[in-house]
Amino acid sequence: MRVVFGRLSPEALQPRKAHGGDAGYDLSAVEEASLPPGGRAVVGTGISVAVPEGYAGLVLPRSGLAARHGVSLVNAPGLIDSGYRGEIRVPLVNHDRETAFEVEPGMRIAQLLFVRAAEAVFVEDKLPPGKDERGEGGFGSSGTSSDREPR
Repeated sequence: MRVVFGRLSPEALQPRKAHGGDAGYDLSAVEEASLPPGGRAVVGTGISVAVPEGYAGLVLPRSGLAARHGVSLVNAPGLIDSGYRGEIRVPLVNHDRETAFEVEPGMRIAQLLFVRAAEAVFVEDKLPPGKDERGEGGFGSSGTSSDREPR
């Protein structure tokens, strides 16, 4: 898949995979930010992308930042629609209760994953039965792990 991107800042880095088999493309900060414990900051990447029609770009946290520093995305996953052409900005949150986190230009702060986005036509009608026993039970209807029989 060919994805056209624009560099909005001369320091911006092209999205790239860290390893050959990776699914996501690393997004790097183009500016500094300070995240105090429990703090948030929206960090620019200095790039825009033209997500191909029929696809969506998902901006996801980096597992290393989350595991080592407690840093994640406020709105994980972020969604980039195919018509958006603005800068990719990443809303980071520092979940660490004691240690601040400093973002520096060039630091990999998130990853971009492209997924197919199906076009849907909504038809109002009676829903067909579900394939499990939950039925209309809804969110959390399977209970907690303490509610279940031991295996």
